[in-house]
Amino acid sequence: MSAGVGPGGAAVQRSAEVIATTPEGAYLRMVVAAPEIVGTARPGQFVALAVGTPRPGTAPSAMLLRRCFSIAAADAATGRFELLVAARGPGTDWLTRRGPGEIVDVVGPLGVPFPDPAPGAGCVLVGGGYGAAPLVWWGRELLAAGHAVALVLGAATAARLAEVGAARALGLLTSVTTDDGSAGERGRVTGVLAEAMDAVRGEEAVEVYACGPMAMLRACEQVAAAEGGVAWCATEEAMACGIGVCMTCVLPVLQRDGSVRMTRTCVEGPTFPGSAIAWDLIGQVLPA
Repeated sequence: MSAGVGPGGAAVQRSAEVIATTPEGAYLRMVVAAPEIVGTARPGQFVALAVGTPRPGTAPSAMLLRRCFSIAAADAATGRFELLVAARGPGTDWLTRRGPGEIVDVVGPLGVPFPDPAPGAGCVLVGGGYGAAPLVWWGRELLAAGHAVALVLGAATAARLAEVGAARALGLLTSVTTDDGSAGERGRVTGVLAEAMDAVRGEEAVEVYACGPMAMLRACEQVAAAEGGVAWCATEEAMACGIGVCMTCVLPVLQRDGSVRMTRTCVEGPTFPGSAIAWDLIGQVLPA
């Protein structure tokens, strides 16, 4: 599949109805009806929502940039998708205060889906905080395709864990870690990653799909490489417009000729091979 805005450039902009909202720990699960978006959405893609949308007769919103969220689930039968939203600033706070029946402006599906693993490969899905949002959906599809799947879910505290119940309900082998020991094993996800890789390895290759903070992604790449696996890193921290215009999400990515190119995460990602990310150059200005 070529890089771009959704499969075959299928992203659309829609006014979509909020169907339900449910608090889940530190997050809010939001169900949104948008059949045109759901129809082509795949695990690993995301949507971009306008925030602070003014009501008729009111002043325009000062929050110009959209907020991007991984699609946590998409149901073609109902035309609905789900998001996990954390109130981290004015825009996301505004979004968490939307209730059923309200309308949000959505663009999606955006980005390139998770790449398929090699035939027969075992898969470990690693989520940090609400980075776990798309992983149960992806795990379900991997199981259906015959792959062995394990999940490693971590967060600073128990309240910031996500998707643990859904993962276990699906029957996925699930390990939980928290920095403070309030749930699961005390420590970081990388402390149990090698064990999880061994659990699904068998005689086949192991591929790791990690979604969360950049420091966690880098650590997962290091563990996966040391254990003879391949790591795919969903790099979603800095996306804003979601369509490759604002350039806030550029990431230094190694090319086949050994050069480094600043790559738009929202268009050519958000998932990249961990071995292709120039981790030491993140945040630096590269020469033209």
